[in-house]
Amino acid sequence: MLRRLSLTPSVDVLNSLSFAGATLSPLFLQDPRTGSAGALFEALSLLNADEATAEWPLADKTEAQEGLDLIVAGLKASRATEADGAFCAEDKLVDEYRRLFIGPAQKPAPPWGSVYTDREQVIFGESTLRLRSWMRQHGIARLADDRMPDDHIGLMLSLLATLTEERPELVEEYLSEHLLPWAPHYLGLLEVCAEHPFYKGLALLTKATLKGAQDELSLVVIEPRFYR
Repeated sequence: MLRRLSLTPSVDVLNSLSFAGATLSPLFLQDPRTGSAGALFEALSLLNADEATAEWPLADKTEAQEGLDLIVAGLKASRATEADGAFCAEDKLVDEYRRLFIGPAQKPAPPWGSVYTDREQVIFGESTLRLRSWMRQHGIARLADDRMPDDHIGLMLSLLATLTEERPELVEEYLSEHLLPWAPHYLGLLEVCAEHPFYKGLALLTKATLKGAQDELSLVVIEPRFYR
């Protein structure tokens, strides 16, 4: 895949990518009621979207504002406060998470890269295996067990955050060859298919952030053929 000569990004860009990856990844991976990201969901539900937009890195501000408005509004509307005052997601948000990310039922926007880039539209497809091979080549530990494909959008955002701190010299290669070729396509589909404002906003904000990262680093990304 053609791209410009790789250089280690600046500290500011690495910090921005680390923050964005670490913040966004649990929102794709964790059930909003039973998962381990309850404190993050609570914090987002209490955000001032205008102030958050001013601080959010990399993304175009208009797109970040739209995404954060939907995220905050969606969580405020879905907030069921427990006796101790902690955030507890209402059924509509939980049901939407499970419809989009969990279980054997066909998903409107599957969160795995190879579903879009593999002719057979399967998980553990060729792009998943390429990512695993690249990780082994560079001695990068997997973030999940063998049952979960490594090219899940949440895992890949988490890995991005890890690379910024542990292997910054690999960040550009990872973005241009493994994450950016398919993630914007998936996130555009998720935005359309999501029926809850929180997940529409999450798709918008994540897509805008990745686009901003590509522009900031002047990465040339070759878009593959999409089969879905």
